[in-house]
Amino acid sequence: MTQHTEVDHLIVGAGFAGLCAAIKLDEAGETDLVVIEKDSDVGGTWHINTYPGAECDVPSQLYSYSFALNPDWSKVYSPQQEIWEYTKKVATEAGILDRVVLETAVLDATWDDGLKRWIVTVAPVNGKKKLTYAARTLISGSGGLSEPSLPDIKGIDSFAGETFHSARWNHDVSLEGKRVAVIGTGASAIQLVPEVQKVAAQVDVYQRTPNWIIPRNERRFTRVEKELFRRVPGVQRAVRAGVYATLEGRVPAFAKFPDLLKVVERQGKANIAKAIKDPELRAKVTPAYRAGCKRILVSNKWYPALASANVELVTDGIAEITPTGIVDTLGNTREIDVLVIATGFHVTDPPIAAHVTGRDGRTLAEVWSEKGMRAYKGTTVHGFPNLFQLVGPNTALGHSSMIFIIESQVRYVVEAARHLRRTGAVTVEPTLEAQDAWSDAIQERMKPTVWTTGGCASWYLDEFGHNTTLWPGQTFTFRHHLSRFDADKYVVDSAPTREAVTA
Repeated sequence: MTQHTEVDHLIVGAGFAGLCAAIKLDEAGETDLVVIEKDSDVGGTWHINTYPGAECDVPSQLYSYSFALNPDWSKVYSPQQEIWEYTKKVATEAGILDRVVLETAVLDATWDDGLKRWIVTVAPVNGKKKLTYAARTLISGSGGLSEPSLPDIKGIDSFAGETFHSARWNHDVSLEGKRVAVIGTGASAIQLVPEVQKVAAQVDVYQRTPNWIIPRNERRFTRVEKELFRRVPGVQRAVRAGVYATLEGRVPAFAKFPDLLKVVERQGKANIAKAIKDPELRAKVTPAYRAGCKRILVSNKWYPALASANVELVTDGIAEITPTGIVDTLGNTREIDVLVIATGFHVTDPPIAAHVTGRDGRTLAEVWSEKGMRAYKGTTVHGFPNLFQLVGPNTALGHSSMIFIIESQVRYVVEAARHLRRTGAVTVEPTLEAQDAWSDAIQERMKPTVWTTGGCASWYLDEFGHNTTLWPGQTFTFRHHLSRFDADKYVVDSAPTREAVTA
């Protein structure tokens, strides 16, 4: 007989999403909650991604909670350390750190239809002692950028030098005077390569497809600005609103009129021309697809780094990795000392899905393997009562701040919790009809978007060719859809549970 620790709400992950859920549930009187975090501190991706040059590509004023503005951002685009410190400060001031269990991983979460509870087994990441919770609701805030994706390359495990993913940077390894290979040219790579190039003897950058990269309008906030933000919060809110409006103004180009993105392409080509004089290198870094099909990146340092004498951009595919180097498809071997993998994350196949088992005994991963990721309003899933997925299917953005989406989802979750409390209901589960109608409508809206018509293969798309990652519209329309908990789209179970939560 196993004794379970009872809790109303179990939250997985202490990044922006998980912390927001904990704070807002606590404010709503739903204080019986626990947050399970596998890493050593709160902050999520901004705690674990410590690679050189790590910064946000969304302006600081918008990349923060609306209920916790930060007047102390150092510049327009915040560095990793500042964002992590911000999340820690917000969680501390909200008084929820005492309910965060660190360095603990979720091993399994299974719905018990007799108990009407999620039975969640957790364990310390460096230990064997397991603990089991029985939770009324399970709220996943594990995020899409939490689990690194490793490339399937012949011989990658045979490399005898130092190897690490950009999201698991090994600061004990000195790169000074070393020959370094970086696989990948995405958002992380364009930040870390310019920093590595400054100290390494040689940097080989392996590119599969170039990205559209526009100039970064960067500057530091002045002492006067920060003092004004602190003393007159309305000023900072006005600046935030201006940033929000500017970014939302880009949505029609992404969602309906991709030809408008030619303006971005001109910016990108001008960015290339300014830094790179070699015609052959220019050709290698110029995309052959419409801007916006992949995420548009921002950098003033990437192209100058590629043009440096100690950097080589390799566009021939990788045939294999040997104990001492990398062999490309033309048979050329480049000897290296350190291998850095910057190939992104599991986005369309989140690892947490394999550990969540629903009402019919299937895992979320098994259910999603049939048609791809699907969830009602990106938040709840048929067959998984009282499961709330933050940053779920079709909630990510290619143009603005995910914090806006997270806050919208958390409001919906809080309303669902209030509904359960107010009505005495035991479970809520979206009907299959509601979920299918929502998901099918989104895929229909995807047809004219640049993500579908732009001529690229991106990490936005799943194995079925569906974009189950992005929200195809304005963020304020998403918030409107989630402005109230629509119980009429749910099966609401009011059956009594067993008196003792034991098994």
